[in-house]
Amino acid sequence: MATWLITGAGRGIGLELARQLRGRGDDVIGTVRDADKAGALRELGARVELVDVADPSAIDALGERMRGQAIDVLVNNAGIGRFGGAVKDLTSEELHRYMAVNAIGPILVVRALLPCLRAGERRTIASITSLMGSIADNGSGGAYGYRASKAALNMLNASLALELRGEGFTCLVLNPGWVKTDMGGARAPTPVDVSVRGLLAVIDGASPEVTGRFFDHDGKSLPW
Repeated sequence: MATWLITGAGRGIGLELARQLRGRGDDVIGTVRDADKAGALRELGARVELVDVADPSAIDALGERMRGQAIDVLVNNAGIGRFGGAVKDLTSEELHRYMAVNAIGPILVVRALLPCLRAGERRTIASITSLMGSIADNGSGGAYGYRASKAALNMLNASLALELRGEGFTCLVLNPGWVKTDMGGARAPTPVDVSVRGLLAVIDGASPEVTGRFFDHDGKSLPW
């Protein structure tokens, strides 16, 4: 039995991660921004923590509350997405919001929880990114804030993996696919339970030898 902390666990991929992990007997700490939206998470028997990953002070407060708690696996799942938009429609506020939630927030969560992760047995950090964060795979353009923030998340993970590999950490970025969630929409081809089963298989099978890598939910290595 392991202890997992999952950000953005109130719905979608985060909630399904919690459901499958609780189903196999693991302990789950799930974060949400709004306590009123944590009902399904609480019903699973998960511990609920309130945090907005766009707020550095809230992340620091989470780290203080977690002091002395061993965490085996951190899943940086909280994120935002909007996939259309031309450059003429971009705003500074939108770009900053994407970076704050999708890139800066996850690395600050790692910083805050690093003592807890060092105390855990698995020392695993998995961040949910997107194939849209791959520069090599960008054949359609657009989605400036989303693409750029996920590419930044990938690079932050690459540096994190290099820094922590001497301590036996495994740091991964994972593409869940186009998933049928509130963010992915009804047209998405991949059911959330299928994506999550794949993500968990990748995380469970990973070792420090693959730290810093970018994987699909089916286990395939993806281009940067």
